[in-house]
Amino acid sequence: MEIVKKTEEYEIIKKRSGRYGVRDAKRNWISGDEKVRILLAEQLIKAPAPKEKEPEPVSEAQAAEASADAAGEAAAEEAPAEEASE
Repeated sequence: MEIVKKTEEYEIIKKRSGRYGVRDAKRNWISGDEKVRILLAEQLIKAPAPKEKEPEPVSEAQAAEASADAAGEAAAEEAPAEEASE
C-alpha cells in the first residue's frame, strides 16, 4: 500500500488493486459517502455522469393509437384551411 496524501484529518492510501482507501486520524477506515466526498475533493476519482433515461419501448397497440391520434389532428388542422380558401 502506498500513502497518496496525509493530512491531520485523514490519510489516503492507494491499494495494490488500484483502489483507494481512506483512514481517519484514529486509523479507522472511512467508507461510503464521506469517502467519495474526500476522493472527489482530492480529484483522485471522477464523479459519475448521470445516466440518460432511455425512452420506454412502445407496444404495437400504443404505436397504432398514437399514429391514429396524429392523423386525426392533421385532418382537423387541414379542414379550417380548406374552408378559408373557398
